[in-house]
Amino acid sequence: MGSVFGNKVKISIFGESHGTAIGVVIDGLPSGERIDIDEVYAQMARRAPGGDKTATPRKEADIPQILSGMIDGVITGAPLAAVIYNTNTRSQDYGNVMTSPRPGHSDYAAYVRYSAKNDVRGGGHFSGRLTANMVFAGAVIRQILKRRGIDIAAHIYSVGSVNDEPFDPLGIPTELIERLNHEKFALADPARESAMREEVEAVRIKGDSIGGVVECIIQGMPAGIGEPMFGGAENIISAAVFGVPAVKGIEFGSGFAGSQLTGSKNNDEFYYDGDTVRTYTNNHGGILGGITSGMPIIFRAAVKPTPSISIQQRTIDLQSGENTTISVKGRHDPCIVPRAVPVIESAAAIAVINML
Repeated sequence: MGSVFGNKVKISIFGESHGTAIGVVIDGLPSGERIDIDEVYAQMARRAPGGDKTATPRKEADIPQILSGMIDGVITGAPLAAVIYNTNTRSQDYGNVMTSPRPGHSDYAAYVRYSAKNDVRGGGHFSGRLTANMVFAGAVIRQILKRRGIDIAAHIYSVGSVNDEPFDPLGIPTELIERLNHEKFALADPARESAMREEVEAVRIKGDSIGGVVECIIQGMPAGIGEPMFGGAENIISAAVFGVPAVKGIEFGSGFAGSQLTGSKNNDEFYYDGDTVRTYTNNHGGILGGITSGMPIIFRAAVKPTPSISIQQRTIDLQSGENTTISVKGRHDPCIVPRAVPVIESAAAIAVINML
């Protein structure tokens, strides 16, 4: 399985949703960096399940146990390894999934790819549960990046048909970054929360789910990072973001909307701000030719609706070779988007430290 990312700072993720534990090994971090463990715990809590109607009722503390690579909160330079024990599993809910693949899940594709040896309990290694590892890695890396003047923040751009206030592509205030970095339901405009929650509740009571979009900004990234054709900044960020199981699309800057503009409208004209080169607009999302321009990197990731729903759906029986139906049991998020926000931030951080 391709569960390793990075060539300078390598992230290796292991475990299954209903196994004993999940974990991550991070190799290549600079030694001597002090890490605020309480801040790491705060980021883990933003992603952790339970405690909100938009999330699964499965409750996990998600407290990482650091095994190596850190002494008294300081990175030693050795591989940083951490495990998170699974304490609240109900594997019996997945009995019928062994022979009847769930629509929208990896069950059938993984059944073929791994000769029916894949762990389907809670999604196994394909589960969003493993994104807790990404958040741990991201929480550590973001502190290192912040000391180098690079800040990362994301928010719930949309849930269903309800939108938040978009980020200013020219940059957002430090105060907003700090607030979003510590919210479980991260919105640029908190007044939009009630409408979003109503959208989620409307599908939850029907046993259905809904998706949305996460918008992320990376500020302080120096110009000149990345290279064409396959080592571009978009390539590397996209590869990390698509490691999040629910992500089905990504766009940078004006993205798909830019395809409907003329060149004169979509181009970003340059100017000098003292000795710094900037652009009046930021439709390019901080990246030109795969190389950072010094403007904020801004992208949006499309998050699909949770495929685990209790509504009866059509599927197949892999043993009998017949068509059948399935109603997915277990505890699932009616909307993944709020918990995906810190995961997308972490994926961005993992990509950025490798580009540097």
